[in-house]
Amino acid sequence: MSKSIENIERKNNKRQKAIKNLLTALLYLSPALIIMGAFLFYPMIKTLYYSFFVTNSRGETIRYIGLEHYLYLFESQVFRTSMKATFLFALYTVPTTIILSLFLAIIANEKVKGIPFFRVVFSSTLGISVAAGATIWLLLFHPSLGVFNSLLNAIGISDIQWLTSPNWALISVSITTIWMNIGFNFIILLGGLQNISEELYESAKIDGAGYWNQLFNITIPMLSPTLFFVSVVTIINSFQSFGQIDILTGGGPNNSTNLIVYSIYREAFENGFFGSASAQAIVLFALVLVFTFIQFKVGEKKVHYQ
Repeated sequence: MSKSIENIERKNNKRQKAIKNLLTALLYLSPALIIMGAFLFYPMIKTLYYSFFVTNSRGETIRYIGLEHYLYLFESQVFRTSMKATFLFALYTVPTTIILSLFLAIIANEKVKGIPFFRVVFSSTLGISVAAGATIWLLLFHPSLGVFNSLLNAIGISDIQWLTSPNWALISVSITTIWMNIGFNFIILLGGLQNISEELYESAKIDGAGYWNQLFNITIPMLSPTLFFVSVVTIINSFQSFGQIDILTGGGPNNSTNLIVYSIYREAFENGFFGSASAQAIVLFALVLVFTFIQFKVGEKKVHYQ
């Protein structure tokens, strides 16, 4: 009888201790939870709520319409064009950014005199704001004063309407975005390269492995966790690009650069249709979630953590 009472008391003590630990943890986490609740969870719930309503220009709900906003989106030619532009933009920017960043990181990881200077140069875009970077490229793409058309004219090629042609506008914005994102990816990949043990390369040299053999059998596999992280972050960033679109093209010409994020902005703050904009935001969230899930399901299997 006494043993059963002791067991009950022991269980009660464990339960009380667990509750006390939980309350202590919540107390320490409460500042972060309050901030996340105010700036993350509440806006997400509010966005989902708005997507089921028609709103006025002040964002006040007028009447409930259910899934009509979502049905209208998938019937809208403008939204389909926006979806196509978003996927093409991601296709143009993500692989190119990762490949160029990896190439620069491999070069900067070499033990060559003066390489710290080039590391600073390669990572310099990280310190440039989106507005400043887009303005620089706006000047470079200028039809009459820009450097690119001046170079083309010098070799006998006619001007290209970089930002005003539907065929070139998305490519021009993609080039700008690639340049902006290289700095961050370069630093992350360079850090990953410097964490690879030199003993692996020394062993490979003893076995007679050449440079390319070491690159594809040691460097890339050991760098796979960093590459996986960079690919996830770069894809998410490609779906969230806004500043360079607004400065360079304003979503034009003919909606060729009207990515989903910019379409949400125009629908909400220019047209005043907060319900439709909220529905687009939910669709964008679902797209990012699906792509991230696929990456973790497929890509993580090829990651070597040891």
